[in-house]
Amino acid sequence: MKPKIGIDEIQPYQGGKPIEEVQRELGIENIIKLASNENPLGPSPLAIASMKKAMSDVNLYPDGSTYYLKQDLARHLGVLPENLILGNGSNEVLQIVGETFISANDEVIFSESAFVVYQLVSKICSARSVIIPMLGFDQDLESMADAITDQTKVIFVANPNNPTGTMVTQNQVEQLVEQVPNHVLIVFDEAYCEYIDRSDYPQTINYISEKGNIIITRTFAKIYGLAGLRIGYGISAPKTIDFMNRVRQPFNCNTLAQVAARAALKDHQHVKESRELNEKGKTQLYRFFDEIGLDYVRSEGNFILVHFDTSGQEIADLLLRKGVIVRPVAGYGFPNSIRVTIGTTEENQRFISTLEGILQIT
Repeated sequence: MKPKIGIDEIQPYQGGKPIEEVQRELGIENIIKLASNENPLGPSPLAIASMKKAMSDVNLYPDGSTYYLKQDLARHLGVLPENLILGNGSNEVLQIVGETFISANDEVIFSESAFVVYQLVSKICSARSVIIPMLGFDQDLESMADAITDQTKVIFVANPNNPTGTMVTQNQVEQLVEQVPNHVLIVFDEAYCEYIDRSDYPQTINYISEKGNIIITRTFAKIYGLAGLRIGYGISAPKTIDFMNRVRQPFNCNTLAQVAARAALKDHQHVKESRELNEKGKTQLYRFFDEIGLDYVRSEGNFILVHFDTSGQEIADLLLRKGVIVRPVAGYGFPNSIRVTIGTTEENQRFISTLEGILQIT
């Protein structure tokens, strides 16, 4: 049995190693995971309470329309429920975009060193990936616009970008939107947007009522701390959402994910504390990198890309043996770098102390 054309070229997505896997492989305890950009505070207490209350109903299928979550989310965002689609993580929403709009031989534009799922979606749909070189560590939106042809169907823009942590500004996005024809979809992947407090961060939701070719994807996995439940969403024009809902699998968002997401939206204190902890940890890690002379990219997310004079995979492996899980990023074009998630003050210090010991012997 042969797969579709291009499937054999796809490498399975590899996330950060789970703690349990490291325990099995290396037989060590007291492991910290700073590899997958999860919220070190965990989920909102309100979300935990809501899940406990809903546990007795998991024998029933979930609300396939995610009605109440859409109502709450629409109020939170200032849009209509018809502007929303819920997914099993924002990854599923990205895949639904491909399944709904991308045909064989269409062109899909995205930046090098961007989230690997964009290329994955492109290959699954037998489309042609048009990969735009980075400007340093930034996405080049002007070159993305220049690359548009009659065959272009989708442009993916991660903002902020993973793994570099850099963002594109309101002015850059405005120029892109003005240049992109209506037959081309622009997908703004904003998984880390809640961590950003900058006046020049694009308010892409404002385009939804004006443009039918804008899709925004966001998630409850990052600042809301619900990564293990897999719940994310897309925002777009009602007609676009209607088409995507025809492709969406039934019951794709489970009951516990829905009630936890609703509760998390209401817990403003948890979001505030998560953002404050992230800024504190960012300062802590920047200071350390500056003190020992390591180059890094200043980040708008909850992670930092750090550079070394040696293999990033080697550094990651050495940290792993000491019980600190980080992410090597050679697959993103940075063979001498790692991406480290910003953790609690104690987790960051553990990473710092462990890395100091490793650098003395490498």
